Amino acid sequence: MWSGKNLVEMGMQKKAVVLLSGGLDSTLAAHIMLEQGIEMEAVHFTGVFCNCPSGKSGCGTLAREIASEMKIPVRMVFKGMDYLDIVRTAPHGYGRGLNPCIDCRIYMLRKVRHLMPEMNASFIVTGEVLGQRPMSQHRDALRIIEQESGTTGLVLRPLSARHFPLTIPEIEGIVDREKLLAVSGRSRSAQIQLARKFGISEYPCPAGGCLLTDKAVAVRLLDLFSHTPNFTLTDARLTTFGRHFRVDDRIKIVVGRNKQENEKLEVLAEIGSTLFISEGFPGPTAIVSGCDPGEKYNPIIGGIIAFYGKSNGHGRIRKKVVGGAEQDVPLPKPLPVHILNGMRINQFVAQKSDANSDAMLSKGI
Repeated sequence: MWSGKNLVEMGMQKKAVVLLSGGLDSTLAAHIMLEQGIEMEAVHFTGVFCNCPSGKSGCGTLAREIASEMKIPVRMVFKGMDYLDIVRTAPHGYGRGLNPCIDCRIYMLRKVRHLMPEMNASFIVTGEVLGQRPMSQHRDALRIIEQESGTTGLVLRPLSARHFPLTIPEIEGIVDREKLLAVSGRSRSAQIQLARKFGISEYPCPAGGCLLTDKAVAVRLLDLFSHTPNFTLTDARLTTFGRHFRVDDRIKIVVGRNKQENEKLEVLAEIGSTLFISEGFPGPTAIVSGCDPGEKYNPIIGGIIAFYGKSNGHGRIRKKVVGGAEQDVPLPKPLPVHILNGMRINQFVAQKSDANSDAMLSKGI
């Protein structure tokens, strides 16, 4: 294991891995290290639940731009199915939605720890600020995160370093502690002042952009975990947008809310999934993932499309099994609103404990 003891025995390299989110805090942390002459390589984590746009670019593009300005290389790491398993189980529990903040940090630091040897880096830099985020940035949480990720003593937090014990790079004289800061709490006045010093005028994502904090996304994920044990990454992506309806244990319908979402549904449709596409009138596209729901569900799915569309009784629906047959489905009458609401996945109920979180799903009107 790549540990603090290994580093002391081998001689620490004056190089760090910085977790660069694209937000202000991690950018400032990197600048502070550059001022001390620390060579750095950035790692940026992306995933299904990232929701941090900056104009036309997301956090990944922004992280690349920031790294380029600082003249440091950046590596993109995708949080895939292994991360979704952490979201599903969350040993340290959830925040206000289905966000496993402590376990997420453990996951990322473990990934970075395993990258350190090939990067020739000897410690990790983050933009964490003591007390800024209530779940994952208090002392006990930070201690647990380091212990369980195998990075105790290796994580340097330049913005809050003087609130914490000496890290290994400080002990070894790689980093000058006197030039590190003692920022804490949720106020961002110190960061804004520091941004002016470094000439940083734009800094999106001040509070993060994780869709797992959105309770609408959380309830859809709970439904997915409950009904689809062999879910795919695409299934997870579908929880992040659209209107969701559960007909029975097998059939869930996702309906686009606008042209952009309709197009996204068609792009994400995998082999075996079934699309229902409005034709001859402005209306939504719907998808049933992973299966052909069969003829008996056509009136239900068509009725949902008719409810949200503007057909005035005209038009039709094209049913398309991806990789299979297509057929025209007559446009039925819109479903009554009480039936529609009864199928909608829209209520989030969670029971939490310190050790774990058991989430329960119910459908409400």
